Amino acid sequence: MSIEVRPATDFDDVATLVGPKKPTSNVCFCLSYRIGSKENNALRGAQRADRVRELCHQDPPPGVIAYLDDEPVGWAAVHPRSATSFARNRLIPHVDDLEVWSLWCIRVRPGYRKQGISHALIEGAVAHAKQQGAPAIEGYPVDNHGEKVNPTMAYVGTRRLFEDAGFERAAETGSTLDGFPRVLMRLDLRGSHRRSKKAVSVVDSLP
Repeated sequence: MSIEVRPATDFDDVATLVGPKKPTSNVCFCLSYRIGSKENNALRGAQRADRVRELCHQDPPPGVIAYLDDEPVGWAAVHPRSATSFARNRLIPHVDDLEVWSLWCIRVRPGYRKQGISHALIEGAVAHAKQQGAPAIEGYPVDNHGEKVNPTMAYVGTRRLFEDAGFERAAETGSTLDGFPRVLMRLDLRGSHRRSKKAVSVVDSLP
């Protein structure tokens, strides 16, 4: 199976993956960590879509998208930590002063799960961050020890998922989700990283 991962510059594809079912809804679009809480709470309905459309036109865009035969099937939010709410999050520690990138949301469309897309998304997010010059990338998954995670909370990923992509535990956090502690997983991008077992093509931009 070949999965192509591209920077999220197509708003319609982003909306397909993380947009609310009702355009007037005031939830999701993966904005809660990407922008400040004050702005996030103030945006309503179509304003949220407009803000995401704006982010898709910025460099770097707000994340990466996995495609199968040009069909968007998965989303990963990845961006410089300094430009996200994690820069000020008191529960997620700063390991060092590197201009690290954060990978905080991984979502796969229903009907496409258990096909390695989550692994491909992490691999693609890592490649994207490295192409943008990031010295390191980190995620904040739950350490669930193999126990089942509520699907609505699974967007942060699991420690095992990140370990499979070559990340290592760098620190504990003060955050919990669905009853599980979250850990800070880090991958140094100044050297090479281990590729996942799934075939994945990462491209710099859309045609």
